[in-house]
Amino acid sequence: MMAETALPEDATGQTGMQSAMFPVFLDLANLPVLMAGNGAVLAKRVRQLREMGARHLAIHAPDPEPEMIAAAGDLLIRRLPEEADILAARVLWLADLPQPELERLAAEARRLGRLVNVEDDIPLCDFHTPSIVRRGDLVVAISTAGKSPALAVRLRQFVERCVGPEWAERLERLASARLRWRAEGADMKTVMQRSNALIDAEGWLPSVPRTDRDN
Repeated sequence: MMAETALPEDATGQTGMQSAMFPVFLDLANLPVLMAGNGAVLAKRVRQLREMGARHLAIHAPDPEPEMIAAAGDLLIRRLPEEADILAARVLWLADLPQPELERLAAEARRLGRLVNVEDDIPLCDFHTPSIVRRGDLVVAISTAGKSPALAVRLRQFVERCVGPEWAERLERLASARLRWRAEGADMKTVMQRSNALIDAEGWLPSVPRTDRDN
């Protein structure tokens, strides 16, 4: 999912300050999600969330463009969401609607205690959708808090070159080993040490200075 957008500048030309953002990963297999919008931007989000395993999607589009119709399929609801729809969701993504409708829906979502993301409108966002690199269950997320979308994209491209498809299998090897070590009674510190030893023995990562991870 890629949704880095630029922060507005103040009169001095400086980008505005923003609250500290804490990165989390949402379990889209269990989380009810509401999406509302008519066009290509939200259609892209729909495809991305489906690719990430979203199972409980409600997709609203009162006047959907062809790309939205194709992305939403039989999940398409041809009207704007109402209060009951918002209450049934936990997270909302909004885009490709008239600004008054976006502002109204975002305000309603916040009033009802739901998290909302409005594409390319930081003041209306409770969270950002980062640039991501996915290799199986290994996910690397990149965000600049909206300050430089270009940097987020360049960093994603850099990570894509550094972290290739082989990392999906590597993660599975580590996961299997971890389960085996825990079944044998190893504590978390020992599991961490053995995991690092395996990574180093396989040469998966370049050498780094010793840190607390080795203690």
